Amino acid sequence: MSYPPAPWDLHGQLWLSLFRVREGDHPDREPGVYGAALVSYEQPSPLTYSELLVARPVKRSGSRRANIPGLSRAPRARVEITDIWVDSVDSLEGGRALWAIPKHLCEFERTTTGGRVQRTSWSTTLDGVPIASARFTDISRAAPRTPFKGATCQQRAAGGGPGREVVAVLKGSARAFPAHGTWDFDASGPLAWLAGKRPLASFRMTDFQLLFGA
Repeated sequence: MSYPPAPWDLHGQLWLSLFRVREGDHPDREPGVYGAALVSYEQPSPLTYSELLVARPVKRSGSRRANIPGLSRAPRARVEITDIWVDSVDSLEGGRALWAIPKHLCEFERTTTGGRVQRTSWSTTLDGVPIASARFTDISRAAPRTPFKGATCQQRAAGGGPGREVVAVLKGSARAFPAHGTWDFDASGPLAWLAGKRPLASFRMTDFQLLFGA
């Protein structure tokens, strides 16, 4: 096993924007609000890597609650990760094996400048072909540290039968503050269904500490 056992004690930075997908926009995507995030996992995390993910909020299924390990203590705030890329094979294998998170590999570039006001640019590519790029401006380092908690809820295929829900609880703290964010999703890439959409809101989480999968 090349990845660390659960839970993962993660540290780093996160940039997030919210997008609305309306009814009829994309037949293969549920309408609603989706979050697109870029994450830098840094020391002293057990794995250090970059990540691009898209997730949407999901409701608890009360009828299946008793059959889901850990769900009785899982927070009500839960998301399903629909699309995700990392630049670490260990993270890819661990995410899939431990929590059914459908990670893939891609390449990342990031630059950050400034002091109190920070400006960050990200770009992500798959075999040289763009997936998405983003630019953020924020003053989150001036924000107080606040706690947060939630959970991911994924479906693990079970031999052609109905999938099994895998819930991973997360909790931590960060300096979080609204940010100005702009995105460019490649019209021929895997996130083309977000191309042309403008963020509803953007946020930055600075120096987060996150226990994932406890």
